[in-house]
Amino acid sequence: MKNVAIRIIGIDPGLRRTGWGVIESDGVRLVYVASGHVTSNGDDDLAYRLREIYEGLAGVLAAWRPVEAAVEETFVNENPRATLKLGQARGMALLAPAMKGLRIAEYPPNLIKKTVVGAGHAEKRQIQMMVSMLLPKARFESADEADALAIAICHANHRTSPAARMAAAASGNR
Repeated sequence: MKNVAIRIIGIDPGLRRTGWGVIESDGVRLVYVASGHVTSNGDDDLAYRLREIYEGLAGVLAAWRPVEAAVEETFVNENPRATLKLGQARGMALLAPAMKGLRIAEYPPNLIKKTVVGAGHAEKRQIQMMVSMLLPKARFESADEADALAIAICHANHRTSPAARMAAAASGNR
């Protein structure tokens, strides 16, 4: 019996630039579909910047029609204001697929890096290199896009694990 490919979007939240990457996975193979980023105008008030992120992601979801989404968990940095703003951008990255009824998973940065590179503290260029190897047809212009594709790859690898199924059941995700 042939495995059915599932379309997954990975989202790397950011207030200035939110990266996104869409792949298909049939459980064995990964296929690059598209990637890009959504930007917000740094001169606008925060509420309008968040709206730009939400509307941009909603447009991406409508265009590429993934059925599952994966979002990177927020890491806490030394600047509480920056962490709070990133958390709000991340809220838009969770809301957009939730409004479409997608199953949503969240992954910590170290798990994403370990899944894609093999080391939890990999550097950006290592991630970009491995994403290029795993998705040879991928064309990405920024680290944000490569990170989003890495998030999607991580989800493709962990989406059917017992822990992922339990977490999805516990959170009520579809």
